[in-house]
Amino acid sequence: MKVVRTSKFRHVFGQGVKADQCYDDIRISQMTWDSNFCSVNPKFVAMIVDASGGGAFMVLPLSKTGRIDMSYPTVCGHTGPVLDIEFCPHNDNIIASGSEDCSVMIWEIPDGGLTTSLTDPVVKLDGHSKRVGILSWHPTAHNVLMSAACDNVVILWNVARGEEVVRIDTVHTDLIYSACWNRDGSRILTACKDKFLRVLDPRKGTVLLEKEKPHEGSRPIRAVFVSDGKILTTGFSRMSERQVALWDPKNFGEPLTLQELDTSSGVLLPFFDPDTGVVYLCGKGDSSIRYFEITDEAPYVHYLSMYSSKESQKGIGSMPKRGLEVNKCEITRFYKLHERKCEPIVMTVPRKSDLFQEDLYPDTIGPEPSVEADEWFQGKDAPPIMISLKDGFVATTKAKEFKVHKSLLKTTTASAGNQQDSSGVRRLKIILMLRFGFRLFQKSCSGGM
Repeated sequence: MKVVRTSKFRHVFGQGVKADQCYDDIRISQMTWDSNFCSVNPKFVAMIVDASGGGAFMVLPLSKTGRIDMSYPTVCGHTGPVLDIEFCPHNDNIIASGSEDCSVMIWEIPDGGLTTSLTDPVVKLDGHSKRVGILSWHPTAHNVLMSAACDNVVILWNVARGEEVVRIDTVHTDLIYSACWNRDGSRILTACKDKFLRVLDPRKGTVLLEKEKPHEGSRPIRAVFVSDGKILTTGFSRMSERQVALWDPKNFGEPLTLQELDTSSGVLLPFFDPDTGVVYLCGKGDSSIRYFEITDEAPYVHYLSMYSSKESQKGIGSMPKRGLEVNKCEITRFYKLHERKCEPIVMTVPRKSDLFQEDLYPDTIGPEPSVEADEWFQGKDAPPIMISLKDGFVATTKAKEFKVHKSLLKTTTASAGNQQDSSGVRRLKIILMLRFGFRLFQKSCSGGM
């Protein structure tokens, strides 16, 4: 008799929300690029959209469901199609975008969303010579952003200063398929078209570990760090079957497990939840989301179930834990992009009790950074600052937001002397005074603005 493995996630099920809770009549970008095309946080959902002459993305307050008017404002400062967008984990109003125009731009979205289209970023980061297709904010350091482009270069930016600090340009010999951080941002993991998986020291830009041909096939590979420093990869076999594998970097010779899934052609985008140990595999062009539990016992990656629907996904975003409804036992919420709409999909653990389920919601990563950009670039690592979800997540204070705005605005005024007239600087100072009161404004001036 076969004993069924016990797991509290065995019965997790996914459900699309009702039609009136979707975001409708949005023309999602038709670009062929394997990024998520969607980013979401407890305030906003952002989606890359079709744009004539340039690139654009739309940012909607979560509550703005239903039909979106054709004339709804967009973020449209790029001169080429937008390829990737990502909200800052430490400030829900800040979002980064990478484009075919070779630039990275940082935008500030006002509370309540846009009333007019945004064309001027808070910061523009120029350093790549080809299109920028991958962006990833540092998980614990404030205002540190990683970008990777089709010039095979990875750049680490100090966004508050608008500066390129680390340039990794001799490691990757071909197109970079994926690049991500580990939990405290002390390591970077990349997958490359040259068939190498690499673990890098982000500040030195050196290769610490590498694995050749984690998957035998020639199609794109994706890789993410999971629990205990292990690495999960998705890729293809020689026969173009889709695979998922788990690796222990201390012993890169053989995978802990390698499983064949199907023969679809879409790249599998992995979303790992460190709180539950569940990884969700979302294929671009698929109409399903498979999910697995990662444990310490063989075969290590345990298939749980699959969410299936009729419509294929053009992109997908995942809500941070602090934006979920814990009283409904919601453990993940995806925002699935169709051709003309965005549909939230709620993943739930069925429980009879209405009480807070402590086993489903251990302390999770909060929005406070644990180290400033300058300290991190000088060598200081810090674990994430955790929060409890027991009483529902409470938004961060105004003081924290002021700190972020001030450092970002500092960049704008520093470059303003060269590029703008002084009236632009005066206008920024007036905005600061109006928003944060005169005393805070005086403090920021004495702080070197």
